[in-house]
Amino acid sequence: MTLTEQIARFYQYLETEKQYSSHTLKNYQRDISAFLAYCEQQSIDDFSQLDSAHIRSFVASRHRQGLAGRSLQRNLSALRSLFHYLNKQRLLSTNPAKGVRAPKTPRKLPEVLTVDQLDQLLHIRSDDILSIRDKAMMELMYGCGLRLSELVGLDLKKIDEKQQKLNVIGKGEKQRELPYGGKAKDALQNWLSVRPQLADGDEQAVFVSQRGQRLKQRSIQQRMKKWAITQGLDSDLYPHKLRHSFASHILESSGDLRAVQELLGHENLSTTQIYTHLDFQHLAKVYDDAHPRARKK
Repeated sequence: MTLTEQIARFYQYLETEKQYSSHTLKNYQRDISAFLAYCEQQSIDDFSQLDSAHIRSFVASRHRQGLAGRSLQRNLSALRSLFHYLNKQRLLSTNPAKGVRAPKTPRKLPEVLTVDQLDQLLHIRSDDILSIRDKAMMELMYGCGLRLSELVGLDLKKIDEKQQKLNVIGKGEKQRELPYGGKAKDALQNWLSVRPQLADGDEQAVFVSQRGQRLKQRSIQQRMKKWAITQGLDSDLYPHKLRHSFASHILESSGDLRAVQELLGHENLSTTQIYTHLDFQHLAKVYDDAHPRARKK
């Protein structure tokens, strides 16, 4: 079996058995293509020729090209998965990427909006149909901590208005139920009451475009940027910032890290723990502003 055939089967395995998203698949394909180009430069035409020194050399070359630590870690993750698959298929006897580490980079804290900024953003007085739709989208993203892909993929049948909960499909096709209420409930009801004016008759997407079809991610990003300007925010707005704000504010109020992990749909608690650093930053600012011996003269 040729290398091309082996890799094609690996991608099929990721898509059908592992059920990776199209976004993750594209990342893996890009990373492995870069590695194949490296192998070609090194005159390597069989993976059995590889050892850990080759993998470290590849990572070093990517690092010189300007890739950051997180991207290099993803590169290594793709290679480990590929070689692990080939090991299981008895097409390769070792995993040369095992044990190879990428250079560490400082973890960047997510940007969040303050409660006052969110009130300013969501205080939308316009009652045209697109404003009603956009307010519902932003209230739901902030009210439930949704990913952009989860908002785009939300269907009418996944909303339980009586129980006030959503069923969303997250990373790895994993489903989770999320409660919603208050402002998000009101905004969603307002949108659903006017949605038939835009939506095609058989369209199941909750949020639709002016053409009546499922709204695309790029359109939502553009609309949010527009609203940040319209509402006078002095901060750039992108969908994930609402999710970060949701997580930070819930953790700040409750201190329940496990609950935030469940609400966000994080597989590992370590992913959620970054919000504890944001919470500490908030406490440190309060201390600096309030403590008489900490305030600058």
